[in-house]
Amino acid sequence: MTGDWLRETLHPDIAQTFRMQTVLYRDQTGLQDLIIFDNPVMGRMLVLDGVIQTAERDEFMYHEMLVHVPVLAHGAARRLLVIGGGDGGSLREALKHRTIEEAVLVEIDPSVIELSRKWLPSISAGAFDDPRARVVIADGAHYVKETDDRFDVIVIDSTDPHGPGAVLFSAEFYGDCKRCLAPGGVMATQSGVPFLQPKELTDSVTRLSRFFRDAGCFVTSVPTYYGGVMALGWATDDVSLRRLPVETLTERYRAAGIETRYYNPEVHRAAFALPNFVRELLD
Repeated sequence: MTGDWLRETLHPDIAQTFRMQTVLYRDQTGLQDLIIFDNPVMGRMLVLDGVIQTAERDEFMYHEMLVHVPVLAHGAARRLLVIGGGDGGSLREALKHRTIEEAVLVEIDPSVIELSRKWLPSISAGAFDDPRARVVIADGAHYVKETDDRFDVIVIDSTDPHGPGAVLFSAEFYGDCKRCLAPGGVMATQSGVPFLQPKELTDSVTRLSRFFRDAGCFVTSVPTYYGGVMALGWATDDVSLRRLPVETLTERYRAAGIETRYYNPEVHRAAFALPNFVRELLD
């Protein structure tokens, strides 16, 4: 941090900066350094260990795609698991679906939930108070290894692969997630910006391929996560789900009755059309 600017150095040779108009909170949570501040363009922002996690202005571009693509591809999801996601954005999007009977959120750092609810309430939008939501404070890797629960959709809303989030990119973790998926289940993961983080995507998809018949990614665009399109990992044993026609997705979207600002059935289908440089990373 320099003066009233946050300098994010997630990548070794390139950085981005945000003006911290008002710093609302800064402290060590016991697991990581956490900052919440207001920016005139991006709104309120959450930072963990110097890396931007979410911003009010564009978080919907990430959370909507991370959740609605697997849920609507599945078509009959009743139980959903979010690993990470303490800001509540993924939980909010999951609970828009009336068919979801239970959404379990497993977060290792309770301070992220507590402070997000206090300072970033628009992101969870009451999701933590929904009776279908169940919050578990635990290491997500330990949870999927030990739980007897089974889920139709698993969403890995993690930090990048460093600090507490590093284990959520391991082959062992992906294998444990596969064990927790019900037959026909779908998994989606945060997989970085491939232009600047190619290894994050290739390592993730290579490891997912050990456990799933269909492993790859789809893309979205989130201005805060700079460097071009962002990859969201995709894994399932049902190879037909990534190729659902727009007509089927449109029927499911209309039946769900949800409101979205980024996601729509056409964007869903097109998100699996990858730029050549991303295809090369997967090949």
